[in-house]
Amino acid sequence: MKKWSFGRKFLVFMIVGFFALVVLRYMTKTKVEQVEYGVSSSKNEILNLEINGVIINGKNFLKKLKKHKNDSKIKAFVIDITSPGGAVGPSQEIYYELIRTKKETKKPVVCVSTSLIASGGYYAALACDKILVAPGAMVGSIGVIMNFANLEKLYEFAKIQRYTITSGKYKDSGAEYRPMRDDERMLFQDMIDEVYSQFKEAVKSSRNLSDEVVTTYADGRVMTGSTAVKLKFADAEGTFEDAVRTAAQMAKLGDDYKVVKPTKEKGSWFQFIMDDRDEDELNITEAVNIFSPSAWINSLFKAELLNQPLYLMPGLM
Repeated sequence: MKKWSFGRKFLVFMIVGFFALVVLRYMTKTKVEQVEYGVSSSKNEILNLEINGVIINGKNFLKKLKKHKNDSKIKAFVIDITSPGGAVGPSQEIYYELIRTKKETKKPVVCVSTSLIASGGYYAALACDKILVAPGAMVGSIGVIMNFANLEKLYEFAKIQRYTITSGKYKDSGAEYRPMRDDERMLFQDMIDEVYSQFKEAVKSSRNLSDEVVTTYADGRVMTGSTAVKLKFADAEGTFEDAVRTAAQMAKLGDDYKVVKPTKEKGSWFQFIMDDRDEDELNITEAVNIFSPSAWINSLFKAELLNQPLYLMPGLM
């Protein structure tokens, strides 16, 4: 019998390994819920959802919340947040959906952060019944920022001329190929002031704070978790375990509960192999085309965060 060459053996090994990877990833991703800990036989469940990263797209989080919120086994929610904030719209969308969840289900919602809960991440947390933070967590950054890029000199260097034909003088406001006019600055400042007022009002009503306190500390500053608790921007110092126990207590579960976490559902075999992205991450819009120069430019200048008001912690641009 003719012996197989090393190359042929290696090829067979790669093929077998490939299909083994497909089967393994498929099996590990078909679970709808994964039990974290607690009384495994309990019918009472506390759903753990996560908000991770820059909030650009909150649809994965909202999809999970809407899918499970009316589940009779789910008695409470613990939202684990590690986020510097993000776009205004998605941050507010998460906030309002959490408010709606509390109102419709009457189930307690507890937010916790042991790392970073700033700006839009903090805005989302304002909807929770309780906010727990680690003493050294970074909290706050209540404010709005809007970033623009002026690439006029870069275009000149590259011998590129850009121009637009518009229906009105403000239609190309914020364009990167020219300086911003004073009237455009005023227009954007008015927008910033409006969404800033929305943020402050949410803080004031959710945390039951006075206008004076909110105005004093809503200047973009970041504070420690310990300071946030003292100033009543958070309810208590604690860890994820403390948040779970708080939720269980609010739902009157005693020790009879288990913590569950949704996992990815079935998709195509290609997705199972190629997509390692965490569904809890909110900073994913779509796959990046590595062969597209514009994709690399957008990544370099963080174009997805330009020309829009952001509830975002300083230094992220």
